[in-house]
Amino acid sequence: MAEVAAATMTMSLLLRDLRRYAVARSLFPPTTLKRAIAKLGFVQADPIRAPARAQDLTLRHRVTNYRAGDLERRYASLGIEEDIFINYGFVPRPVFALMHPRADLSHYSPPTRKTVEALLAFVGEHGEVHPREADAHFAHGRVTNYWGGSSSATTHLLVDMHYRGLLRVSRRDRGVRVYAAHEHAAGPGNAPSRAAHLDALVDVLVNTYAPLPGPSLSFTIGRLRYAVPQWHRDIKAALARATRRLARGRVEGVDWYWPEAERVPSDDPADVVRLLAPFDPVVWDRRRFELLWGWRYRFEAYTPPAQRQRGYYALPMLWRDRIVGWANATVKEGQLIAEVGYVAGRRPAGRAFARALDAEVERMRTFLRIE
Repeated sequence: MAEVAAATMTMSLLLRDLRRYAVARSLFPPTTLKRAIAKLGFVQADPIRAPARAQDLTLRHRVTNYRAGDLERRYASLGIEEDIFINYGFVPRPVFALMHPRADLSHYSPPTRKTVEALLAFVGEHGEVHPREADAHFAHGRVTNYWGGSSSATTHLLVDMHYRGLLRVSRRDRGVRVYAAHEHAAGPGNAPSRAAHLDALVDVLVNTYAPLPGPSLSFTIGRLRYAVPQWHRDIKAALARATRRLARGRVEGVDWYWPEAERVPSDDPADVVRLLAPFDPVVWDRRRFELLWGWRYRFEAYTPPAQRQRGYYALPMLWRDRIVGWANATVKEGQLIAEVGYVAGRRPAGRAFARALDAEVERMRTFLRIE
């Protein structure tokens, strides 16, 4: 029995170290906005504001004096691009270059190609084009979009041209993408060059989300089919190379992977509470979340209200290296209201937690510019 107890304690300590590693490597000391995006490699975007967009909620923990909307306001000066990586979001331009060109005009049918060429000429003539301007000029009708709603056929085609790399997002106008023409350098011309590009993209996602359990590593690398659909047949080989070169440890029967040069630390975490976005790198992998913190977190914005367990936009609450609950934060009549819930209904004991939670709510007010 003593041997069993000792083995259980050892495994528990290893899992604790992985938790601390996951938190410490992702929630690095705040820096400039440009450096934070470069360090993260990818910032997932989401349009819901509850109380701010996901990209702003992610960056506020990692950027000195960050305020909601700073990313959109400063986008043009940061050397970054909006694009699809493993989801839609923001990437530094070196990462953007690794994914393109995804396609050329031959991707389109002859009738659509003529429309695409006309749109490219229109964008080139104007420099920057709002979808409303393009739609007014071309009036291509309506189509059903990805979410099942109706959208302008011109806007729909602009989105596809952006994904294919024919256009880039130059800025946003009240949240709407404004497009500019874009030409890419030629892509890698042989198999070794393609493999090097894919390995570099794997390194970006591992850097963003490590440590990753084996099934999550496989799933996440598989999502590179959205970043590089032109090389989707090469992704399986990229996964095999990754499992050979990444650092690996086995905890409670699960293989975990992280960047080869990094050491898993076991330093004590600071007495800090952080309310994390549903798509924050610490939270994004739901499988990893449950392995590290022992409970299931689900994003419920699209769940019918009667079926929600934690709220429309519940923000996981990180205390030290444990996620102990969640909060739904809203702004009503100029005041921030944070409704808090705890795992199994238990609030962490002690004044240190209470002070840290108050400090995090105050930081949220400052981030939202609430007096």
